[in-house]
Amino acid sequence: MRVITTEKEMSSLCSNWRSRGLNVGFVPTMGALHAGHLKLVELAGRHSDRVVVSIFVNPTQFGEGEDLDSYPRVLSKDCSLLDELGAAAVFTPVPEVVYPVGFSTEIRLAGLTRGLCGKFRPDHFAGVATVVAVLFGIIKPDIAVFGEKDYQQLSVLRRMNADLRLGVNILSAPIVREADGLAMSSRNAYLSVDEREQATAVRRGLLAAAELARGGEKECSELKQAFREEVEKMPLLKIQYVDAVDPFTMEKVETVKEKVLLAAAVFAGKTRLIDNVIIEPEV
Repeated sequence: MRVITTEKEMSSLCSNWRSRGLNVGFVPTMGALHAGHLKLVELAGRHSDRVVVSIFVNPTQFGEGEDLDSYPRVLSKDCSLLDELGAAAVFTPVPEVVYPVGFSTEIRLAGLTRGLCGKFRPDHFAGVATVVAVLFGIIKPDIAVFGEKDYQQLSVLRRMNADLRLGVNILSAPIVREADGLAMSSRNAYLSVDEREQATAVRRGLLAAAELARGGEKECSELKQAFREEVEKMPLLKIQYVDAVDPFTMEKVETVKEKVLLAAAVFAGKTRLIDNVIIEPEV
């Protein structure tokens, strides 16, 4: 496995692969890899001949007061995991490579970013869309894989890819969870013992809402209330939002007629956790 830091080397390697008729798969990450990330890499490997994983803590997607400086960075461990998994290359650029002197482009998407996380992190998705577009330009992958835990992000990147005709086949992978149901996240490392124990209520709340829907409840207000009741039992948890939206447009919905994405962000102490569930209408 090659560890690459420069744009020229990364672009050249991918061009060489393509000239030999090999498909390139890509998994963008910020490192501190867990089993959820590794599932993305495995999926990329099943759909491509060579897999590139980027590890880049992207400064433009962090807002003021967020955890840019403290975000976990364990490059050596990450590279060992990826080598064992069979990744062909790891791209680890410094910010000056991604955003060279004179860089002045920003990609913002209307509509999709108005609600959910976008409401509380107004510049976040512009940072995500811009960095992914840059990485797509360097690597020119045939496929790219993203996780469904960041469902709004997945929708944003699919829309950007389609609107800009970037030609990348975007695949998604289901949420990977701990044994007790907590969605895996690099930020879980921030949780204290008590916060970690109480954080499982996020998944329980989503399951309570889904169970209510399976019982015939169609009012999204009732589903959201079921979530709140479960999470609010835990004194260390604070709900930032819980919303029911169309999983394709991210527009709010009031009743379950088609598929609904019930998504939430919850603070466990200072750690922000996100999770979601897809609710299907009863036939």
